[in-house]
Amino acid sequence: MPSGTAHTIVGVSAQLFRTRTRLALDPDGHEHPGDAREVTRALLTLTDGEGHQGRCLADPAHIGRELLDAHVRPVLLGQDPLDRGRLWQQLARRQRGSAGTLGNRTLAAVELALWDLAGRRLGLPVWKLLGGVRDKVPAYASTMCGDEIPGGLSSPEDYAAFAEKLVAQGYHAIKLHTWMPPVSFAPSVAMDIRACAAVREAVGPDVPLMLDANHWYSRAEALQLGRALDRLGFHWYEEPMEESSVQSYRWLAQQLDTLVIGPETVEGRMQARAEWITAGACDILRVGVPTSGGIGPALKTAHLAEAFGMDCELHGGGAATLAVLSAVGNSRWYERGLLHPFHDFDELPPHLLRATAPLDADGYVHLSPEPGLGEALDTGYIDAETVASW
Repeated sequence: MPSGTAHTIVGVSAQLFRTRTRLALDPDGHEHPGDAREVTRALLTLTDGEGHQGRCLADPAHIGRELLDAHVRPVLLGQDPLDRGRLWQQLARRQRGSAGTLGNRTLAAVELALWDLAGRRLGLPVWKLLGGVRDKVPAYASTMCGDEIPGGLSSPEDYAAFAEKLVAQGYHAIKLHTWMPPVSFAPSVAMDIRACAAVREAVGPDVPLMLDANHWYSRAEALQLGRALDRLGFHWYEEPMEESSVQSYRWLAQQLDTLVIGPETVEGRMQARAEWITAGACDILRVGVPTSGGIGPALKTAHLAEAFGMDCELHGGGAATLAVLSAVGNSRWYERGLLHPFHDFDELPPHLLRATAPLDADGYVHLSPEPGLGEALDTGYIDAETVASW
């Protein structure tokens, strides 16, 4: 082995593999319960000169051959994987000249694999490397979007019955995703209000409730729905309008008692969220690890919110999200879902050896003591089901 290569990245590879899911996607991309079907996923693997490996599951489009050849390999190969900040900055600088092909999800996949490699090399879980503020996080139940499945989430009464079951399972709070197209009657402010009222009546006044509504309501519709949430004592109100309009959210937040949370989907990472804070467009900041470019950018966003005395809630679940939640004190909950009466959320996909975020009897998810990110991949299964690699 050449001198100096033991602690540098010598391999960047991806595998496309077959796995199975019981989730179906409607034409607008929302998940609903479905029959078992085959899907493909991708695994990014970084290898150092001593044979340590860091891995991250990703959508195949975000770690495709062209992206790895054009951007990822030129930045990573021959470099010390512990220089995450520098390597992330070099990749991020390439985004402007990539004609939109190098997105934040690619940056996140690379950065998470770097974190996983560091944890495995050092024999420590990533959340310990981040500071380890806490080793367990209370979970809220995040429902699937409404549907037209009898006994599923087709009516306010369905939501109420499901909410009672979720409270009995130990969840600390519940977030409703209500009906969106292509459901025949959606979007409907009146139906959203009925569902929220039914759930509040079912669980009582002490369970924190949140609403993630249709994302394209008008100002008038969003205000009507928000005032109903005020009457029902909801904790937060999420993405009822197009998030590109900061002033629309500033206008909304000024008129409601219910806390407005955002943004979830806008581009711009931490910088865009700073604009939301200074504009008064949200009361709680929102960030996702994959959509912000990784653990580092998500941490910066949480610290930004903390500097303003604000909570910053993490969008979505997974091992990397848990790692960030373990390292900050201004996030209340872990988002567990999406949940549905007819979907077994705890059924393991065949490419995992154990659940990433099991719920204990008291409604907490615990951080894994295993080195790395803590995602227990069945690499034997993945290798056997690999259909392409690059």
